[in-house]
Amino acid sequence: MRLRTPLALFGAALLVVVGPPLLSTGSGSDTGTQIPGLRFMVPNTPGGGYDITARTAAKNAEDAGLTHGIEVFNLPGAGGTVGVTRLVAERGNGKLAMSMGLGVVGAVHTNKSPKTLADTTPIARLTEEQDIVVVAKDSPYRTIDQLLTAWKKDPGKIPVGGGSSPGGPDHLAPMLMAKAAGIAPKQVNYIPFDGGGELLASILGDKVGFGVSGVGEYLDQIEAGELRLLAVTGPKRVPGLDAPTLREAGLDTDFTNWRGIVAPPGLSDAERDKLVGLVSELHASKQWRDSMEKNGWDDAFLTGDDFGDFLDGQDRRVATVLKELGL
Repeated sequence: MRLRTPLALFGAALLVVVGPPLLSTGSGSDTGTQIPGLRFMVPNTPGGGYDITARTAAKNAEDAGLTHGIEVFNLPGAGGTVGVTRLVAERGNGKLAMSMGLGVVGAVHTNKSPKTLADTTPIARLTEEQDIVVVAKDSPYRTIDQLLTAWKKDPGKIPVGGGSSPGGPDHLAPMLMAKAAGIAPKQVNYIPFDGGGELLASILGDKVGFGVSGVGEYLDQIEAGELRLLAVTGPKRVPGLDAPTLREAGLDTDFTNWRGIVAPPGLSDAERDKLVGLVSELHASKQWRDSMEKNGWDDAFLTGDDFGDFLDGQDRRVATVLKELGL
C-alpha cells in the first residue's frame, strides 16, 4: 500500500519470481508451467480481496492453458496469520502458495504472530488497488462531506467496518482519514472483519456506519445499487466510478493497497522457479490483463528478491505507522 501523506506508506499487490527463460506460446506444456496438484491458500473468508484475487488468478491460469486443476481453499483466522502459520509448517511443499497482502503484514504485528512473512518464500507482488468508502443504499450519508461532518461531530458513534485486522489496509485507511479530518485515531470505533465477505453483510445490515474495502471487492454491489460509493482513497479517481478522491473531499491523504503471493520456506530453486514461471506467464496473459481492468487493479508486478526486499520495507513501515498513529 502506498500512503502519500506525511507518513508516506506502501504500494501494490500479488504473485511470483524471475525464473528460467519462458516461451510465449501460451501452452503450459511448452513453457513448463504445469504444476499438478497445485493448491492456493486464501487466509481469509470467501468474498474478500485475497479470495477474489486467488480465484481470478487460478481461473485465468487455467483458461490460458498454463496449468490445470488448481485448488483454491480458504483458511481464515487472526487476520491471515493462521494461514501464515500453516504455510510455514508446509516447509518444502512446492505445490502450495498463499494469496496475501498488506493486511497480513499488519496482522503479524497486531497479533504478535510467532511466524511471519520473513519465514516464507516470496514469490511476487502483482497488483495494487485503491480502497473505497461505501455505505448501504439506505444510509443517511449521501456524500463523503455528509459522512465526514457526522463523523467529526461524534467519532465513536459511527462504527467503521473493514475487512482486515488492525494494521491492515482497511484499518489504516480510515485511521489516516480520521487523522486528516482532525479526529484522533484512538477515537475511531473500528470493527474488524475477516475479509470483505463478512464486512459486506455488516454494511448491508447497517451494523456499521460505513465500510472501507478494496475497489475490486464491491463493484457488483455498487453497480447493482446495493452500496453507495462515497469516495476512493487513491491519488486519482477510478475510471468508471462516480466518486471523488479523499483529497477532493478536503482530506490531505491518499492510500493504495497491494496484494501478492508467498510460498512455504525450504523450496528448492527448481520449485521456486516453477512457481515464478507460472505466475510470470500468468502476468503476461490476456486473461490476466482483462481481469485487472475489470477489477480496477493496477499492475505492480515485482518478483523474487526484489519482492522480498519490498516485504521487509513494508514490515518496517507498518510498525512505524502504527506507532505514529498511537495504535
